Amino acid sequence: MNDSGRALSGLRPAEPGGPVADLLVLVDDVALPVGWFRVRPHGSAGGHNGLKSVEAVLGTREYARLRIGVGPKEEDDLADHVLGPMPKSERAAVEELLPTMCEAVECWMTEGAERAMARYNRRVRPAGDPPPET
Repeated sequence: MNDSGRALSGLRPAEPGGPVADLLVLVDDVALPVGWFRVRPHGSAGGHNGLKSVEAVLGTREYARLRIGVGPKEEDDLADHVLGPMPKSERAAVEELLPTMCEAVECWMTEGAERAMARYNRRVRPAGDPPPET
């Protein structure tokens, strides 16, 4: 997973360092609570080795991503957490989001990242959970 950029080696932005159109990277994110997701039009890798790999291959941070919450965790070794099996309750919370995440992806494809963010980043939150700080 940390070398996931290799799968994108044939893609390049139209201009060096520019945006990569028609690419949405789905990524686990320990900064988001389990059961949350966020659409972002671009951003930094934020310590995520898979995104670092994508950025290195593409030569840009200008690509959209769908960040799927898998945290936060207090573990010393996040690699064990994100690369290991997901606890059943957390897996169920993510699976519950799949239909809505599919809608968000379709919205991103047809209406763009900004519209998908406006429609889905505010709407999706497990009952009783406060909004994340990110």
